[in-house]
Amino acid sequence: MNDVLKTGYEVVNDMLGPEAVAGMKAAAVSEEFGGEIGELAVQYAFGTLWSREGLGRKERSLVTLGILIALRATEELHYHFPIALKNGVTRKELEEVIYHASGYAGFPAAASARQIAKQILDKAG
Repeated sequence: MNDVLKTGYEVVNDMLGPEAVAGMKAAAVSEEFGGEIGELAVQYAFGTLWSREGLGRKERSLVTLGILIALRATEELHYHFPIALKNGVTRKELEEVIYHASGYAGFPAAASARQIAKQILDKAG
């Protein structure tokens, strides 16, 4: 395992926990179609991008949420809203990201994100 991949798994472990790491590692060695996509994401997104200096994890979460809302990447939002909470983003800040995205990404994208955030926040308590 290269250093960037190792760093990526450490970041995933910090933000999503050991279960997520185990699932990603299992998929990467399986015969599952496209199973390596998770490891590629770990290496590049988490090992390279999330590990860069210049922005803290909280700020990276806010940027990531804005981008995912704009892309209507609802499956990814299910992961990144909890990551944002773990990274110190408050409920109020989550609301503000969604409100702000409505002006740039549109109300349908913001409304979808709101529903996902509400589900995540309800589970978190």
